[in-house]
Amino acid sequence: MRVKVVVDGKEIPINEFVNQILGGVISGGIMALKGVEEDWKTIEIRVERVKE
Repeated sequence: MRVKVVVDGKEIPINEFVNQILGGVISGGIMALKGVEEDWKTIEIRVERVKE
């Protein structure tokens, strides 16, 4: 599994440990959702900070 982290358009390098942790948490959470096929190829998640 390969994880890419981009913050405000800048790619942030991550080490193998962080790659495995983020990949496992994200893929595990997504696989628990109804409608996600087991043979998925890519997952894209966008997080935006909302100022209140």
